[in-house]
Amino acid sequence: MPYRRTARVARKLADRRDAILTAARIAANEGGMSAVLIAPVAERAGIAAGTVYRYFPAKTDLVAELATAVAERETAAMRRAAEAAPGPLSALPAAIATFAARALRARKLTWALLTEPVDAEIDAVRLVYRQSIAGELETRIRAAINDGHLPAQDAALSAAALVGAMMEGLIGPLASGADDPAKARLAVQTLTLLALRAIGIVDARARGLVVQTVLPAAHDGL
Repeated sequence: MPYRRTARVARKLADRRDAILTAARIAANEGGMSAVLIAPVAERAGIAAGTVYRYFPAKTDLVAELATAVAERETAAMRRAAEAAPGPLSALPAAIATFAARALRARKLTWALLTEPVDAEIDAVRLVYRQSIAGELETRIRAAINDGHLPAQDAALSAAALVGAMMEGLIGPLASGADDPAKARLAVQTLTLLALRAIGIVDARARGLVVQTVLPAAHDGL
């Protein structure tokens, strides 16, 4: 008779996988992608390195799963913020500000998943994170265009450009520190305003949207 996993065994396996990914995320948030190594991640998760290898045979596999998990978490947060907004136009700054605020609170992790220098193989598998964030912004831009709030434009190109601008402003080498909550809030609002202006919203309207946008709570981060 073929072996069938019981619900309890399946749950245990899933919990162990989640523990590994949580340990990898914490490691990346503390030390960047270079800190995501099998042995330290295993120790942090409280399991043997051999167990991690059974789930993730190589670092590339672990990074790929980590990038996917964080991407899903961040796009879900952006989607919730956008869907809570009163309309397609206000949904756009809500999504932008949510991503910016959360990325700023976890700068090292965001840097690790987007811009930290890594080898080509790691860079290829972490691309899913960048694609997911850009895809969520593209959805919001396209909705605002279709509703007549934005001028006609290449929504995918605009979304990609916004991701680049936010990354440079938030975590790039030219970004200023924003450890102070007031400065962090100002940085998020400034970048959101810049993004809205860039895609064709007139200044007065853009400023009004930024003022109305509710930023995530301080604890709502990566």
